[in-house]
Amino acid sequence: MACDGRLVLTVNPGGTSTKLGLFRETELIFQKSIRHLPEELEQFDSTLGQLDYRRDMILAALEEEGYGLEELTAVVGRGGAFKPLESGTYEVNSSLVEDIREGSTLQADHPSNLGALLAWEIALEAGCRPYIVDPVCVDEMIPEARLSGLPQLERISLSHALNIRMVAYKAAEKLGRKLQDLNMVVLHLGSGISVNAIRKGRMIDTSQANDGGPFSPQRVGALPTTGLAKMCLSGRYTWPEMKVMLLKRGGLFAYTGTDHVGEALERAREGDEICDLALRAMAYQIIKEAGAMAAALAGDIDAVVITGGIAINEWMTERISRNLKHLAEIIVFPGEEELEALMRGVFRVLDSVEDVKIYR
Repeated sequence: MACDGRLVLTVNPGGTSTKLGLFRETELIFQKSIRHLPEELEQFDSTLGQLDYRRDMILAALEEEGYGLEELTAVVGRGGAFKPLESGTYEVNSSLVEDIREGSTLQADHPSNLGALLAWEIALEAGCRPYIVDPVCVDEMIPEARLSGLPQLERISLSHALNIRMVAYKAAEKLGRKLQDLNMVVLHLGSGISVNAIRKGRMIDTSQANDGGPFSPQRVGALPTTGLAKMCLSGRYTWPEMKVMLLKRGGLFAYTGTDHVGEALERAREGDEICDLALRAMAYQIIKEAGAMAAALAGDIDAVVITGGIAINEWMTERISRNLKHLAEIIVFPGEEELEALMRGVFRVLDSVEDVKIYR
């Protein structure tokens, strides 16, 4: 299907789906979400074992839409929880592929780790270059942000860096300035919540959605430390049970039985006092964490940016904005467009706006 313009395939592997999008320059040609049923994934012993299965489905979808691999300029996958890396766009190389396969530098086992491998294999067959953009392991934290209070437990940086960096670029465009000249507090509000301080384009601190910050629809956020230690040592729970409680069935779900903010809001409007309190508490904790990140930037802030799936709900964004508007201009980008973020990251490199990063 000949046509002028560079063609970029974007791939975002998740827990229950693989999302892909094909862009001609910055125009979306098609987008597809390939669902993976639990019984289909249960046949694999590990996340890595799903690679061929997901790759073949991507190639079939591309062929179904009438595009050949030889037309691709680049393939870009979502970056996973690798060793700590600077933000930016990385060309996938053999060192990264080997580290993922060995598991030697993985901080967590997550389907996003497959993004680099999918990009590598498809690009190799297509004869083009593979990339990842702003993986969840982006780590630009300043030294004083790393100390937790216990030397054995250093604070680490895992966040929704892909979407956070994209909306930071969009906010800079809206303000008519360069991201490297701006300070921002960026709130990514999804099933997990990341609140980040960005200084001159660098993500100097994050609330780390798995280990702290506000509770979210599924995750517990920061907890009373001694109480948590007692629970863990009580003998009542195994580690797998605790992990599910902390990361999948905590937060809003633990209080209300739903992890859907829209549903909880509807129930609150109908008089459900527990939903009302839980939503107000979640908003309160988000606001408080944003204030802490503002303090980390010494109050020198050009914008507070709100994004993620929860930002679709005006009740939440209005409540947060009302309490943070004294800090800086509030900019809202509802939803999370990770395929667009991947595309933008690649074109920043192809158009020489940024230098490509080399994984070592």
